[in-house]
Amino acid sequence: MRVLRRHERLGLGDAYRAGFAWGLERGADVLVEMDSDLSHDPAALPRLIRALDHHDLVIGSRYVPGGSVPRWAMHRRVLSRVGNWYSALMLGLRVRDMTSGYRVYRADTLRAIDLDAVRADGYGFQIEMTYRSAQVGARIVEIPIRFVDREQGVSKMSGAIVVEALLLVTKWGLLRFWSRLLRSRNATVRQEVGP
Repeated sequence: MRVLRRHERLGLGDAYRAGFAWGLERGADVLVEMDSDLSHDPAALPRLIRALDHHDLVIGSRYVPGGSVPRWAMHRRVLSRVGNWYSALMLGLRVRDMTSGYRVYRADTLRAIDLDAVRADGYGFQIEMTYRSAQVGARIVEIPIRFVDREQGVSKMSGAIVVEALLLVTKWGLLRFWSRLLRSRNATVRQEVGP
């Protein structure tokens, strides 16, 4: 095992981008993202990797049948569920757990995404990566996991992180709807003008 040490705190998204770039530069075929505080059970990893046989992004999901989040306070459950529902609705994706940080990517999927253009730094990073994966045609699947909250340490979740994710998802969603509206108008104009 090798550890990529960074001497500055530049945000969660920046750390993930650096890790992905490091792995891709060294020729990795599969890249795994997971928490190192054992919130994500390493025993689930073989199931997630096997799912790459037919998919390009495998998300360890708390919100598909079989997934769970024991011992979470009600306000955290509600915030997470509503945030995931809103993100999926705005971005037109059928993914129940867009904020899960336990996932496995095919290297080709990450290469197809312009990682330098990924903007989110907090938990919105997971949402953005799911959205960008879908945009490049990745086959996405959710595999149930049990997410156990950390025994030690403090969550990085803050009001600023929630606001960042909300604003980014709203922006992407509005851009998506605007793009669809323009395509629809252009198609109508072409029909009226004729061949």
